[in-house]
Amino acid sequence: MKNKVVIITGASSGIGKALAFQCAAKGAKLVLASRSGLIADEIYKFGYEILNVKTDVSKELDCKDLIGQAVEKFGAIDILINNAGISMRAIFEEVDLNVIRQLMDTNFWGTVYCTKFALPYLLKSKGSLAGISSIAGYKGLPGRSGYSASKFAMQGFLEVVRIENLKKDLHVLIACPGFTTSNIRNVALSADGSAQGETPLDESKLMSAETVAKYVIEAIEKRKDRLILTTQGKMTVTLNKFFPKFMDKMVYNHIAKEPNSPFK
Repeated sequence: MKNKVVIITGASSGIGKALAFQCAAKGAKLVLASRSGLIADEIYKFGYEILNVKTDVSKELDCKDLIGQAVEKFGAIDILINNAGISMRAIFEEVDLNVIRQLMDTNFWGTVYCTKFALPYLLKSKGSLAGISSIAGYKGLPGRSGYSASKFAMQGFLEVVRIENLKKDLHVLIACPGFTTSNIRNVALSADGSAQGETPLDESKLMSAETVAKYVIEAIEKRKDRLILTTQGKMTVTLNKFFPKFMDKMVYNHIAKEPNSPFK
C-alpha cells in the first residue's frame, strides 16, 4: 500500500472509515469520498497526502469529478475500493419503489460510475478494483430485496470486468462481509424511504469494521479474486450451492427472529 493512490468511497464511517485509517497507516495516498464530505480529522495524523472529495456516488457527474480530482492531484490511480452503500428493511410487498431505486443507484450504479471513469488509469497501473459487496449478494435476504438485488448486480458487474480484462493484469476483488458493526443499519431505509433509526441486530456479536478492513486490505495486497467473511457467511454461501431450498427456510427463520421482524 505504501505510496499507492487509493480511492475509497463511503469513507466517512463504517468499513470505509476503517479502510481509510488502515491504508493511511500503511503509507497510501488517499482519495476519500463521502456524501457528507466529512472525514475524521485524526486521519491526518499519519502525515500522508489525503484528498477529501464530497461525492454522491449515485450521481454520474460526482463520480467523474471524483476520479478527475484524484488524477489531477496524484497523476495516477492504483486502487479503487467501491465501498459506498445503503441498506433497507421492508418486505417488497409494502416497499415504495423509490427505495429500490435509491439502493440500486448507490450500491450498483455508484460502483459502475466510479469503475467506468477509473478503469483507464487502473489498467495503466495494473492496479486493483475492489467492491465491498455482501453475503446478501450470494443469498437473497428477506426484507432486503433492494439490498440483495443491488449486491447481486454489483458482483455480476465486477465479475464481467474481471473476465474482460484477464489478459491486462487488472486485479478485481469481490469482498463479501457478513453482518458487520456499522451505521448502515441505523440509516437503512424503511418501506416509505425514511431512515430505520435503529439496528435490529446485536452489534456486539458482529465482526468489527476494523477487522473487515484488515481482511480486505490483505486480499488486495495478495490480489485475491474473492473474499467471504465470517463463519456464518461462509456456511451460507457453501450450503446454498448444494441445498438452496433448505437455505431458503434457514434464512427465513433467521430473519424472522429479528426484533420487529415482518415475518413473525
